[in-house]
Formats: sequence, C-alpha cells, structure tokens
Amino acid sequence: MPAIYTLKIPASVVASLKGISLLLGSAFLLFTACRAPDPDRPNILFLFADDQRADTIGAWGNPGISTPNIDQLAREGFSFLANYNMGGNSGAVCIPSRAMVNSGKAYFRVQHDLSDTVLLPELLGANGYTTFATGKWHNGPSSWLRAFQRGKAVFFGGMSDHTRVPLQDLALDGTLTNDREEGFSSEAFADAVIEFLHTYDEDAPFYAYVAFTAPHDPRQPPMPYREMYYEDLPPLPLNFLPYHPFEIGDMQVRDEQLASWPRPPSILRDQIAEYYGLISHLDAQVGRILKALEEAGHAENTYVIYAADHGLAIGSHGLLGKQSVYEHSQRSPLIITGPKIPHGNSAALTYLFDLFPTVSALANIPSPIDLDGLNLSGLWTGEHEKVRDSLFLAYTDVARAVRDERYKLIRYPQVNRTQLFDLQRDPDEIQNLATEPSHAKRIQDLTTLLMEWQERVGDTQNLVIESLDAGTVNIDKLERSPDRWQPPWIVQKYF
Repeated sequence: MPAIYTLKIPASVVASLKGISLLLGSAFLLFTACRAPDPDRPNILFLFADDQRADTIGAWGNPGISTPNIDQLAREGFSFLANYNMGGNSGAVCIPSRAMVNSGKAYFRVQHDLSDTVLLPELLGANGYTTFATGKWHNGPSSWLRAFQRGKAVFFGGMSDHTRVPLQDLALDGTLTNDREEGFSSEAFADAVIEFLHTYDEDAPFYAYVAFTAPHDPRQPPMPYREMYYEDLPPLPLNFLPYHPFEIGDMQVRDEQLASWPRPPSILRDQIAEYYGLISHLDAQVGRILKALEEAGHAENTYVIYAADHGLAIGSHGLLGKQSVYEHSQRSPLIITGPKIPHGNSAALTYLFDLFPTVSALANIPSPIDLDGLNLSGLWTGEHEKVRDSLFLAYTDVARAVRDERYKLIRYPQVNRTQLFDLQRDPDEIQNLATEPSHAKRIQDLTTLLMEWQERVGDTQNLVIESLDAGTVNIDKLERSPDRWQPPWIVQKYF
C-alpha cells in the first residue's frame, strides 16, 4: 500500500511562524470548543511507563519476563513493533519525550515547559472531555494545570525513591496541594486512577493519563518482585559490552555512573533483575486498573493505550542509560486496544508523538495543522502498510541517525564517527558495516536522507566537526575512583 506523505515546510518558514503559534492554537481551541460534543465519543485511558525497553514484554518475545497484563493488551489489541521516541535535547530524555507526546511535535519545535503549543488533553478538554491525570509530569506545573481538569497523586519531577515520591493533588479551587508521600509509586498512581474510574459517572467522555515512574531507577521493586528474578537471574543482552567501542561524546551523564567501568556482568545481571522486577510490579498495577475499568462499566467504550517514553541500555553496547540513538534506548512499546481495533501488529515506522493525531481521530476531533505526528489508524484498518518511509533520531549534539525499513545510519559529529547497521539481519546493532566499501553508496544516500530530515524538523546540528579526538575510549577517564563512585544499589546516595 502507498505511504502517507505530508507537506514539507522549510525550517525557516516554521521559525517565522513560531511567534503566532500560541495565537493560532488558542483560536483553534475556541473554534473546536464550539462544536457540540458527540455523546458516543469513546473514553481514552493512557498508561505510560518510564524507561521501559521494547523488548521487556512477554508477548513481544521475551520469555524471561512476567508481564501477563501487558500481554493481555497485546493479545487483544494492536502492537506497533517499530515505535520510537525521536530522542532528546537533554540528558533527561524523559522531558523532551513527554513534551513530544503531549504536543504531537518534534522536540526541535516545542519548548520543554509546553508553553508554546496546544496540548492533547487541552484539546480534548475543550471539546467536551473530562481530563484526569496522575503520576509523572516532567514539563512543569503550568502546562499541567492548563491540560487537566482533575488530578490526584501527581509527581512534578524526573525521578524519586519509589517509596517516597512527593505527590500533589488538584484541589477544588484549582490549585495544587502541598507535597505528600503515599505508598509505592506505581501503586499510588494506580490507586488514584482506580478511584477516578470507580467514581466517574458523568455523561462526558474522559481522558485519563496515568504516567508511571517505573521502571526508572532507583531500581527498588517490592521484595516479592525483586526475589522472583534473583532466583534465576536474567541473561545479559546479546549486545552486552564491558565498554562502548568509542567515546560518543557524553559518557559522563548520570545514567552511565550507575555501575563501574568495565561493566561487571554480575552487577548488570542484578540490575536487570531489579529492572524486570519493577516492570512486573508495574504490570500488576496495569491489571488492577484494567479490572477497575471493567468493574466501573467503562471497558466497552474505552481505548486503552500502553506505551513508554523511551527505552534503556542497561548493559547493551556497554551503556546503561537512554542517552543514545541505539534501538534499545529509543525504541519503545506501543499497544492500543479498544472498540473496532483488531488484534494484530505492524512493523511500520512510528513515533510516540503520532499518538496526538491518532487519539484526536479516535475522539472525532480535528487535530491542529502544525503537528509532526501522523494518524496511525490506517495501520490497524489495513488501509495503509506504513505511514512514513524513514525515521530520524537525535540526541543533543552527540548523535544523529536515520533508518529506513532495513538499514540504520548513525553519525556522531563530536568524534567524527559513523555506524551502519542492517537491522533486518542484525537487530541488536552488533556489526558496524560503515567501513565496508560495498556500503559506500548506501552511506551516501542515507546521509543525504539524514540531512533532509534535519531540514524538515529544524535541526541545525552539523554532521561533521573538525576534531583531534578520533573517538577512542579513554579508560582512565571512565574509571570510578572509590571516593567518587558508589554502588547503584545504595539508593540514598542518589537523593
């Protein structure tokens, strides 16, 4: 089937329009709010994990992890197997990822605090939806207050001890309450949305946004979920390395300091066990929420979305974090279930920010015209086999990547390095083909495509920077001396 093509607006034109974007957005909301809400509009329940790799779902092919409730969503709904976060302009990749999800725009074209754009829940609320949120909101209280009409157990931060998350509620006067702490993070967020589901009896449809902080570190799952993986430690990833093959330009970020160099296999297996424990505990809360949805009588008219903001290395390529453009760090889960959505899957190239126009289409509400995201509904109806021919990834000034249906090119401007992977034969990105003469033309073509993507999204990063650093790992620089490095399981060291 043919791909869907969108109008390419030059970056210079986009920049000239930025000053009137809020005015246009406000006018758009005013216009759409005048439309009479459709009483048959469905509810939307969005379950959003934090730092969950796409390969940590049993139904998606991982026999070593227990995720029965997410597996149920996969069995009943539609899975997007090549779904990505575009990357980020900050080491806290969660921030730009969530900005993109809620704005439908590439991170080059939206502010972290979301002050310059119309938000998905804001659009839904203006069109008759009741909007509710619980959990992590990493983009500032002002945008949250603009987006949601109700909220409980909201966390305005990036990470926290899972047993001491500072939570806030939305009071009746429209203000946020003082911080409080209550239970384990995933359970507190599940409790909040379960209460909302059980007590919601209004005619208006609802949009419930549940943003978990698991499985983000500190990796401290409740003891039963920790022990279930310690009995038989998960294996290291196939692309595990003690060191990354070269310095990528950002090897000192916080995530990379959660274990020593070279990466000790025993410690990494312990970390993966704890990571899996957090995911299985999160999965149990997903089960509680789905049960409440059914008990409250909302299940038949509710679309359930399960996704994560991005992935995590946790040993792959010698890395631990999400600060790269490898598959393990930017590919993320996405499953949608609900009325008229068949069981199935697609390997079409999709982004998390495609959720904005997809959800607005499910709600029968027109989307703003300036989105970068695309409506994915044609993939599950069979109308389309793909929505784009290629996909672009970026992380700060460190890396740029482009991939088509088979090959992926990564460029590291700061160290003048290039990688080429055949994702069809090498999905774990182990064999770099960039130095093979037979691939010279392919590298040239993909580099041209990469530059086209940069122009499309407004990315001005040069792909070549003159430098004496050839990208060789400086082992001495990476070693942690005893007075600087602490084992990652000593949680209090990180607060």
